[in-house]
Amino acid sequence: MNLTACKRSKVHGCHHPHSTHRNSHRLPLWQPCIWLRDGWRDLWSHPGASLAYGALVAVLGGILLAYQRHPLFLATATLGFLLVGPAFAAGLCELSRWRALGRQANFGISLQVLRRCREPLRRFAFMLLALAALWFAISLAALSWAEVDIAPTLASTVWGDVLRQLSPVQLLIYAGIALVTAIGGFALTVISVPLIIEREVNATTAMRCSATVTWQHLPVMLVWASLVCVLVLVGFATWLLGLIVIFPLLGHATWRAYEDLRP
Repeated sequence: MNLTACKRSKVHGCHHPHSTHRNSHRLPLWQPCIWLRDGWRDLWSHPGASLAYGALVAVLGGILLAYQRHPLFLATATLGFLLVGPAFAAGLCELSRWRALGRQANFGISLQVLRRCREPLRRFAFMLLALAALWFAISLAALSWAEVDIAPTLASTVWGDVLRQLSPVQLLIYAGIALVTAIGGFALTVISVPLIIEREVNATTAMRCSATVTWQHLPVMLVWASLVCVLVLVGFATWLLGLIVIFPLLGHATWRAYEDLRP
């Protein structure tokens, strides 16, 4: 894509002058299974590079599990993952993009996208951090409002196992807010990374387009979100070893989803 085309994509948002895909076409509900199938093929076309990303995510996941009952460290590890997660996803999408172009790629080549799209990916990561901070703030406010008298102390929240101190009502509120935030986050990010790396749009445009595409293909997106949740749960159920394969699979499948959903 030339520079003029990139600038046009930034100005006009979701519409790109050279795109041959449009959101008006309807996708079957089983389309996410096809994305996973194609993502699987991408993974084993670049096994070394793909599994390297998976191993990195498994290590980060191990840190999360190690401090799952220590809210302060858990929050720090989660924020760290939100910073590096888009970079890992971008690398995997870049591998799939190269394969779609009929070109060979490796781990080193996949890292080049971080230099080419450094600024929009950085802003995207910080927007995810802002979303996480919003979830934390709303959750804290809701918990305090729900049952002020038995709300956890600040010390126990920061240093202790806060989940054991929550009442059933507070726990339900906490889980509900987390679910709503996760749904919003999914809608804003489902095609954001591949859109950034292919068209070099800014993070705001990418997230706006992602939300639009999610709404336009809501039934398919619900199926896709369910599959992602199931696979991630499988990854954690296998003591994170499954994530070594599952994370790159989802990263490659994200690119294949983008090919069908690109605005």
